[in-house]
Amino acid sequence: MNAIFFIARREFAAFFATPIAYVFIAIFLILSGIFTFFVGDFYERSQADLTPFFNYHPWLYLFLVPAIAMRSWAEERRSGTIELLMTLPVTSVQVTLGKFFAAWLVLLLALLLTFPIWWTVNYLGEPDNGIILAAYTGSWLMAGAFLAISMCMSALTKNQVIAFVLAILVCFLFVVSGSGIVLDAFEKWAAPGVLDTIASFSFLNHFDTMAKGVLALNDILFFMVVIGIWLYAGLLIIEQKKAV
Repeated sequence: MNAIFFIARREFAAFFATPIAYVFIAIFLILSGIFTFFVGDFYERSQADLTPFFNYHPWLYLFLVPAIAMRSWAEERRSGTIELLMTLPVTSVQVTLGKFFAAWLVLLLALLLTFPIWWTVNYLGEPDNGIILAAYTGSWLMAGAFLAISMCMSALTKNQVIAFVLAILVCFLFVVSGSGIVLDAFEKWAAPGVLDTIASFSFLNHFDTMAKGVLALNDILFFMVVIGIWLYAGLLIIEQKKAV
């Protein structure tokens, strides 16, 4: 546990030793404000909630999370520091978890810094803050799922740009898997059970429930399982490349 904490602290500090974290947080906050107050017609809706704010989170994460995760393993392999890292008295599991928790904390910090938007809706009306808290929780869990996938893609290559593109492609499939366009493509030949299975992988379906204030166990478990599976996949890739 101490090793995971040490690595997470090292990685977290590394994010802020370069402009990466600052740029990510700034872009996230600016785009969140634009999508909430302008694109999302926050004032025109005349409703005291943050639905416009949370509606765009999956699409923001689709591009921003791969951008912050693409260096996690790719840069280590490109610079050769992964060999030095693996000679330390730590396991690959500890390194993987340390890197993940550090980046996940950066994402949490970005979410917490959106408090002016929360303050605004409370100043203008009387929202259900329980629903807002549930939506924030769901957003952070979803961000973790995006992050785990992106880190796995980073483990595949030394090139950060390739890792970025691969992560966007894979994450996009998880985002749209429950959409009508995708389901219509399978509807003609797939059984209803297959369609339900495909739809169940959609990040949007699970997050929408949380954004409405319902923290259902199956939605929480879905994101946790996605995180676990993709972190494990990334770990297997790292172990395989160590053996080569």
